[in-house]
Amino acid sequence: MDLAEQAAQLVAESNRLVIFTGAGISTESGISDFRSPGGLWEKYNPSDFTFDRFLASEETRKRYWQMSQEMWLTILEAQPNAAHMAITELDRLGKLDCLITQNIDGLHQRAGLPEEKVLELHGTTIRVMCLNCAKRYPRQEIYDRIESGDKAPYCNDCGGILKPATISFGQAMPEKETREAERRSAECDLFMVIGSSLVVYPAAQMPVIARSNNAKLIIINLMPTPHDDYAEIIIREKAGDSMEQILGLLKYS
Repeated sequence: MDLAEQAAQLVAESNRLVIFTGAGISTESGISDFRSPGGLWEKYNPSDFTFDRFLASEETRKRYWQMSQEMWLTILEAQPNAAHMAITELDRLGKLDCLITQNIDGLHQRAGLPEEKVLELHGTTIRVMCLNCAKRYPRQEIYDRIESGDKAPYCNDCGGILKPATISFGQAMPEKETREAERRSAECDLFMVIGSSLVVYPAAQMPVIARSNNAKLIIINLMPTPHDDYAEIIIREKAGDSMEQILGLLKYS
């Protein structure tokens, strides 16, 4: 039995599957990992965009929004890939308890996964939020304002600072989503990692929580991760190819 067959068997036997996704699933849709060659951190210095600096300086906010405008165009052009679609199909088959993601691109929802099934630990770039009154704006509306010359936009209602609803360096993780991800990880019987290097904490703690509560662990990632030693199955293949194969074996076994 090959690795995909073993993974499909574990999914078939699972009653509470939690899937965890990272940048590696979105690279196959054309969204570069920030840290990879050609990623945004080759052009911009991430230390310039800490949350404290964003709050303290309008000039920093202007540079941040310049970077964010570029990222938004890439996300607009991206389409869900085979891995996103396979996860949605697992949900339709009644196998998925929830999806925990480090990604901010909204591709899981665009692939048809219900909003209530997605826990976004690093926020989302699809919306912009006022840091003062918490009013939310569609991202495209703020994109258009910036392109029209408003280089560091403020809230129309209260004049507060606007920021994409993502988690920046030094910004607190979303408490509700983090607590819920920890609970779901502790209660699952199978935890599947897709496209994450598992080095960014506290998100990377989720498979540890799952494993410590006797869940089985599958890791699908091109490169080794710090958690490989206690995974039942490690697949070093592209996310889309792997998930298509697993889904096919599951549906037609």
